[in-house]
Amino acid sequence: MKPKQLASVLIKILGLSLIAHGIPGLINGIIGWLQFASDNRLFTSMGNTSHYWMIVLLDLVPFAVGFALIAGSRWFVEKLFKDEAE
Repeated sequence: MKPKQLASVLIKILGLSLIAHGIPGLINGIIGWLQFASDNRLFTSMGNTSHYWMIVLLDLVPFAVGFALIAGSRWFVEKLFKDEAE
């Protein structure tokens, strides 16, 4: 296997790892937000919802980075091996 191919595979594995790592936190954030919304406090105290939105949004970061690594692995490998001939 060539170094570029290996690097591409490893970057994709890292992306999948980040996506898998974000699943429990995302589920926890969504469940917490749904519990907060079901208490009818969502519409009575809109100032306190930023905490729950922040939890959900921060749990989306690993997904975004993982998908970016998977989708852009070829571009990233080309940048890493810019000066190296195949």
